[in-house]
Amino acid sequence: MAILRDNGSQKETRQTDVVIIGGGLAGLSAARKLTAHGKDVLVLEATDRVGGRTYTVQSVSGVPIDMGGQWIGPTQINIVRLAAEFGIATFPSYDTGQTVGYHQGQRFLYPGLIPTVDPASTQEINQAIQQLDEMALQVPLDSPWLAEQAALWDGQTAASWLSATVTSLIAREWLTAFLFENVFSAAPQSLSLLHVLFYIHSSGGVQTLLATTGGAQDRRFRRGAQQVALALAGELGMRVLLNQPVRTVIQQPQGVEIHSDRLIVKAHHAIVALAPTLAGRLWYQPALPGRRDHLTQQFPMAAVIKVHCIYDRPFWREEGLSGLAIGTPGALSAVLDNSPEDGKQGVLVGFVHGDKALLWSTRSAEERRAELLNCFSRFFGPQAGQPKEYLEQSWIEEPFIRGGYVGYLPPGAWTSCGEELRKPVDRIHWAGTETATVWNGYMDGAVQSGERAAAEILADVH
Repeated sequence: MAILRDNGSQKETRQTDVVIIGGGLAGLSAARKLTAHGKDVLVLEATDRVGGRTYTVQSVSGVPIDMGGQWIGPTQINIVRLAAEFGIATFPSYDTGQTVGYHQGQRFLYPGLIPTVDPASTQEINQAIQQLDEMALQVPLDSPWLAEQAALWDGQTAASWLSATVTSLIAREWLTAFLFENVFSAAPQSLSLLHVLFYIHSSGGVQTLLATTGGAQDRRFRRGAQQVALALAGELGMRVLLNQPVRTVIQQPQGVEIHSDRLIVKAHHAIVALAPTLAGRLWYQPALPGRRDHLTQQFPMAAVIKVHCIYDRPFWREEGLSGLAIGTPGALSAVLDNSPEDGKQGVLVGFVHGDKALLWSTRSAEERRAELLNCFSRFFGPQAGQPKEYLEQSWIEEPFIRGGYVGYLPPGAWTSCGEELRKPVDRIHWAGTETATVWNGYMDGAVQSGERAAAEILADVH
């Protein structure tokens, strides 16, 4: 990595083979693969930490708390492999006991994921899941726009499909709260049905997306999910620079030139490992192709506020409850048991999704806390409204992330310009979990995307 001096600029100038914008799992995984093949790299991260949408904090009571992404499943082979290589321990998520449901002001209990209090509603939910899974298998993972029914599915929302397919109010509420809002963190009226189907296929089916044991929520990291990014960054050492928000990407015949607030980096290739909407905010010279730019304008980030309540013990387990709650008793759509492995302290994690997150982000912290503690109490009783610690993370307010868990596509975007999502623009390559074909939107997808972008550069003849 050469360090140059540019007398005409107050900024330090560096030279490397590949410059990577973004120090999340995608950017760090790309850097690791490139360095393993002898490439010189430099990772520029805008914030003061690595990890992107994984972010672990230590509670006052000593419990590691994941304010961002946290769960992994057995079929997420990329993140499982990385964790194993670094010796990062995981443990099974708690999944014993009944689920709490909430419908029209009434709390009820049932076993498993799908409510069984109304047999007709249960049947409709199962039929809807089966139909979604069957349609999803018809969507090519590397080219959703080529699905035989792409135009039809991309021309409607998840909400319009739900309205036409499911008649039971309980079934609609459950599918809205636990599938669409909980998985996509967006209102179903915002989601392209084609995007939903692609996402389901990407994960291996609705049941895999929603399940704890054997599914996407199967395991957690003992010391928090950010440990993976920290291990990657530790291996890369001085190749990772923090507090370097990139503003400009200049592409020239012989390479690229990246300008952050304090640095100029000249490289043969660049990887932009950001969510598409954030990648679209950089200034490119020359301008990106119009269709690529149009894609980023149609790829908003979803919205989520993640809330943890910490108690002296997981009291709900004593009542035969798993800690899973699904419904809409207010701002919350879903709650899960997030207690440490030893179970000596109790932790419940709740999520405010989509339009609710956008609404409640405008309220004061005191108003939000009061509303959310009321929601916890409706699910788990008065004791749930009196945690010894309350932690909240609004990803909407993060200036270099602006939402979560993931970006999504509204109707019409996949078929009009989805082909541009992974297509390099000469020496600029794209990474980030939104560009993954398998486990899109998850940590596993982020790792896959970074390694794929690195492979593109290694295969390039430039």
